Amino acid sequence: MMSATSTLAMTHLVPLAKDLDENKVTPGVLGFIVFAVIGGAVWLLMKSMNKHMKRVNFEEAPEEPGKAPAAASTEGAKGEERTA
Repeated sequence: MMSATSTLAMTHLVPLAKDLDENKVTPGVLGFIVFAVIGGAVWLLMKSMNKHMKRVNFEEAPEEPGKAPAAASTEGAKGEERTA
């Protein structure tokens, strides 16, 4: 059983729906919501990445000539791999 408001809505929306191509598929409101959430997530990830990249120090520490770094020479001799 339809209420008065749903009947009124159907009488106004059916002519609008007839103007649309019935063979055309559109994403609708759910598609927009999903797209907006993905866009927001990408924006937050980029913002976080920029914050972390600002903390990175790209300058190398000056090495003394003729002296190899201790950590690299011991690990290279053992043949072990470093893991994060």
